[in-house]
Amino acid sequence: MLSWIDGCPADLLSIKDRGLAYGDGLFETIAVKHGRPSLIERHLQRLEGGCARLGIAADLNLVHRELLAFATQLGDGVMKLIMTRGDSQRGYAPAPNAQPRRILQGGPPPLYPSAHAAQGVRLFACQTRLAEQPLLAGLKHLNRLEQVLARSEWQDSDHAEGLMLDTSGRVIEGVYSNLFLISGGVLLTADLARCGVAGVMRAELLEQAPALGIPIVVGDLQMSDLQQADEVFLCNSVYGVWPVCGFMQLSWPVGPLTRKLQRTVLALLDIA
Repeated sequence: MLSWIDGCPADLLSIKDRGLAYGDGLFETIAVKHGRPSLIERHLQRLEGGCARLGIAADLNLVHRELLAFATQLGDGVMKLIMTRGDSQRGYAPAPNAQPRRILQGGPPPLYPSAHAAQGVRLFACQTRLAEQPLLAGLKHLNRLEQVLARSEWQDSDHAEGLMLDTSGRVIEGVYSNLFLISGGVLLTADLARCGVAGVMRAELLEQAPALGIPIVVGDLQMSDLQQADEVFLCNSVYGVWPVCGFMQLSWPVGPLTRKLQRTVLALLDIA
């Protein structure tokens, strides 16, 4: 695995790092094709917003340059940027002079079965619920224990993803994906004002859909919305779009609007 810390090849981290101690930081997972990072501007925009909300004084121009250089060296694969607040002594209070730390890791592209994109995937019904915390909602922060617990709930190969609800029972997202429904030709996705991750592919689809003639609605989703949907799909910035063909006793066809958006995403990610 290729790895840099603060712009230099390295694989050792200070035990004083607040990302390790408290999950005090953010991360971005970015697909790289032919040495070019996909959706880089959206990733940087989300990172900038997250740093502003957490009060991490990141040099985003420096981060951008390092991402481009790292992607060039990686070639094809996936790179992960972890931005922590840096080192501090014991205690929750961050040091006023803490220097943000940039950790980059790169590896080969994930080998997802082609059937996931072609035929669709089944969702596992996760019992782990997402806590409602508006201060952190939408952020790709380092506190991912809810997702760790949810992903540990299934080990079979029949389910490629899990469906996560919040503590009030609203339908929110997948464990590592955003969820979309299509009902009556309208694209629906969850409001992430209380919890969930605002994915960069989700943002891209919300921008692309109206240009393709597909109206969108962002709001609270209930299980009844899922039951009544005509089409269901997942998305993230690495694999693009996966149709959902089943969840518990429910099933859906791989519909025409899902395919239309999937083709748009394939072009964006340059996936063969």
